[in-house]
Amino acid sequence: MARITYIEHDGREHVVEVKNGLSVMEGAIRNNVPGIDADCGGACACATCHVYVDEAFQAETGRASAMEESMLDFAENVQPNSRLSCQIRVSDDLDGLIVRLPENQH
Repeated sequence: MARITYIEHDGREHVVEVKNGLSVMEGAIRNNVPGIDADCGGACACATCHVYVDEAFQAETGRASAMEESMLDFAENVQPNSRLSCQIRVSDDLDGLIVRLPENQH
């Protein structure tokens, strides 16, 4: 289980524990974290679970796949640390992960 901090665009923080094997997106949805819409339910078919991964965890979360990079083309304000949270699997290595949410997902 990993403790993940989701920081909304306005600075509000939500610290939740997420079971290993779930995605960062699923952790947000199951804990009612606002700002992650997940319109496609985690199928990497939209960009409504866009997050910015904290620098300290970029190596642990890995690189975006080609499919994920294609979907990020639909996200607003994409940065080098942008990821789709549905594509980041939670493990003990992600304990302490911080992700920041964009101003909007559409």
